[in-house]
Amino acid sequence: MLDIQNISFSYTDKSVINNISFTINKGENIAIIGESGCGKSTLLKLMYGLYDLDEGKIFYEEKPVLGPKYNLIPGMPYMKYLAQDFDLSPYETVAENVGKFLSNGFANMKKLRVQELLEMVEMEQFSNVKAKFLSGGQQQRVALVRVLALEPEVILLDEPFSQIDAFRKNALRRNLFRYLKQKKITCIIATHDSTDALSFADAAIVMRSGEIITKGNPTEIYTNPSSKYVASLFGEVNEIPTHLLQLTEDENAKSLIYPHQLIMVEHSDLQVKIRRTYFRGNHYLIETVYKRQLIFFENEFDLPLEITIFLGLNS
Repeated sequence: MLDIQNISFSYTDKSVINNISFTINKGENIAIIGESGCGKSTLLKLMYGLYDLDEGKIFYEEKPVLGPKYNLIPGMPYMKYLAQDFDLSPYETVAENVGKFLSNGFANMKKLRVQELLEMVEMEQFSNVKAKFLSGGQQQRVALVRVLALEPEVILLDEPFSQIDAFRKNALRRNLFRYLKQKKITCIIATHDSTDALSFADAAIVMRSGEIITKGNPTEIYTNPSSKYVASLFGEVNEIPTHLLQLTEDENAKSLIYPHQLIMVEHSDLQVKIRRTYFRGNHYLIETVYKRQLIFFENEFDLPLEITIFLGLNS
């Protein structure tokens, strides 16, 4: 179990991590989500032992995670951390980078292990190519399996899919998180991509300005967001006066409504004018305005601009 107890940290006088506490059980996949600059990356570095804490303690299996004041080489041996800069050796081949920390005592076993990992990220055909000739996305895929080579007990991933092509990303995510579950490797991933949290995480931690504002089951966080900020991490969200949706008579109450939860109806109290439409493949995102407030909803087909329509809840 990874136990974070009331930790705080600052680079200068301004606090970056402020009194954070949570626990992670062995084998869990945890997604840390939040806006850029909220402290996600710093939190991962603290959990790995790259910085010394200002306050608080971190334990893994009751062993303290200590920073550079206590370790000649920062970082914990049972953890691996994938930074956003990848840290590959540019003049070594892909295979050499992946197998860099594997023992040379059993050459055949090492070769098979490297091949297995490269197949997982569809990079086996680049085995003998030097890292400097790879694209950013290819380098990211190599860096990802390099931290898995020794099967660490804990893996810390900082935006691990940020440069990978969309058509490869989904398959790669499935392969990776299936592998982590099979090996019972604890994974903490800092990400801005809600798909990482909704599809693969056992739990999500939402951060803002160095603090945890909510944590729990990703489905529950998405379905019942505690604030507009939380809901906005999963895409567009509307904050609509609840009485317009006939959910209450309280004119001061507001509800957080995702675009897919709204549909066109024959008549309602929510009368809007269409301003723009955006093709999204299997639907259109329709931008409308209600009393100077933008409201988005999804529709199967495109709609003319500047027409007035009524919206209601999709029951």
